[in-house]
Amino acid sequence: MTATSIEKVNGHAEPRFDPRALAEAEAIRARATADAEAARIEAEGKAEAERIKAVEEAEKQRIANERARMRLEKEQADHEAHLAKKAAEAAKAKADQQKAEQAAEEEAEREAQQIAEQERSERLWKWGARGIYAVGLIIAAPVQFMHFWDPKRPFLVAAPALLEGLALVLAFGAAWAVAHRRDVAPYRIGIMLGALIAAAINMYGGQDPRIGFNAGLIGAIASLGGPIVLMAYEHGIAQKADGIPSWRERRAAERKTKAEEKARAQARAEKKAAEEKAAADKAEQRRLAEEEQRRKDEDRREHHPEVWAVAEAMRSARGSAVVTEQIWGEAWYRVTGSKVVGVDAQLEERSQAAQFRMRAVTEAPISGQLSLVESHRPPRVKRDPDAPDGRRNNGGTPPRRTPGDAPAPSPLARTQARLERTTAPAPKDTQ
Repeated sequence: MTATSIEKVNGHAEPRFDPRALAEAEAIRARATADAEAARIEAEGKAEAERIKAVEEAEKQRIANERARMRLEKEQADHEAHLAKKAAEAAKAKADQQKAEQAAEEEAEREAQQIAEQERSERLWKWGARGIYAVGLIIAAPVQFMHFWDPKRPFLVAAPALLEGLALVLAFGAAWAVAHRRDVAPYRIGIMLGALIAAAINMYGGQDPRIGFNAGLIGAIASLGGPIVLMAYEHGIAQKADGIPSWRERRAAERKTKAEEKARAQARAEKKAAEEKAAADKAEQRRLAEEEQRRKDEDRREHHPEVWAVAEAMRSARGSAVVTEQIWGEAWYRVTGSKVVGVDAQLEERSQAAQFRMRAVTEAPISGQLSLVESHRPPRVKRDPDAPDGRRNNGGTPPRRTPGDAPAPSPLARTQARLERTTAPAPKDTQ
């Protein structure tokens, strides 16, 4: 029996479907749909990118404008602060100038007041001295007139004028000498001689009963007092003109000189004490340094004789007084080959081995319950080997596959399979 295929239906040829063409058409449609979707997504992405870019540009512009505004405000604030500072400096300078001018005015006013007071006191002293001289002349002249009055010798009436006038004229001469910066000592001697003569005559005339002792005594005092007061006045004027300091000024100057000398002596004593202390400290430091150097030398000579021999040779060759740290470091390097003083080959070997063991312990993974991989898991409890396997409920038999376990095929695969079943030729039976 032979199986035949029906090639006609109702006198018409059965249409044949090409699965490859359908697959290509489906692929073209899917690709067109994908391209359209991709184009849409791309357009949306571009639009979104443009929008985001516009937003970013706007934000950048806003930030730039904000920064420009802040920079402008800062510059304005700095400018205002600069102007305020300049105004404050100008105000301070003006205030200082006004204060200096006020201080100068006050100083000038004080000096003017002092000068005015000096002139007033000098004027009072001048007219007071002259007044005392005039009063003394008024008192002493009548006594001398009564003493020298002689009807037989009337010319002696001019003797009082001579005696009293002698002191007065010499006082005028002393004033002239002061004004012209001449020596006033001869005038003062003449004034005192004339005054003494007049006083002696008044005392002698007081023995006359007509005059009396009291009149003679007061006349002698008047003859001496007036010239003495006037001479004291001229003496002060002369000292002022010559620039000679007064006793008070000399005493103040002496006190100031003594204070300055005392301060200088104290400063010299403090400087000397500081120098002595510095010298003592320096000597103590030198002593401690020598002791420390001796300790180092003895220690190095005892514990490192080979290095010490090389260091001593280098010290001698270089002319150094002691083995310095630089010489010792170079000698250590020449003997041991290590640039680190105190480290030799044996110590470096032990150190490297210890470092390797430490890296192996700290960096290598740990096996067992403290493993880095298993450290987050709880420790496993060892099960009884005769206990049933509890991982599956069916005694360890793999489960059966049932419909629906695998995911359904795609629509394109289902269509292709249907087309293949429809167009496939029927198998021929052979006997």
